[in-house]
Amino acid sequence: MSEAAAYFRAKLNFEIDVMDVHTGLPAGEFVLVDTRRHASWEHGHVPGALHLPTAQIPDQAAVLIPAGTPVVVYSWGPGCNGSTFAALAFAELGYPVREMIGGIEYWARNGLPVETSDGVTAASTDPLVTAD
Repeated sequence: MSEAAAYFRAKLNFEIDVMDVHTGLPAGEFVLVDTRRHASWEHGHVPGALHLPTAQIPDQAAVLIPAGTPVVVYSWGPGCNGSTFAALAFAELGYPVREMIGGIEYWARNGLPVETSDGVTAASTDPLVTAD
C-alpha cells in the first residue's frame, strides 16, 4: 500500500461526515459530543448531543460517558480545530473517538435539525454542500 493510501485509510477511521452522524445517532452507535463553549451551545446544537467543552473532557468524560463507549465530537466547522483537540483528549483517555467533519456549520447547511432554547428547527439546505 502506498504512503498516501495508508494515510487516507487511517484518516477514514477517525472522521465521520454529518450524514453518517445523522444516521448513526438515533441508532445509539455512539455518543455525540458538542465540544464548544456554553454560548455556542446555546446558539444551536445537534439534538441529542451531549455538551462537554474540550477543557472539561479530562475531568468529566468518565463521569458522563462509560469507558469504551464510541464518541463522536464536533465543534464549529472546518475553520476550527476545536474538535481535533477534543478528539485528542478523548483518545488520551482511551475512548474510541471520531471527529465529525464540517462541524455544526455543515450539519446546519445540510438542513439537519438544530436545537436551541426555542426548540428544534432546520434551515433550508445549502445546494453547495448537499448531494441531492
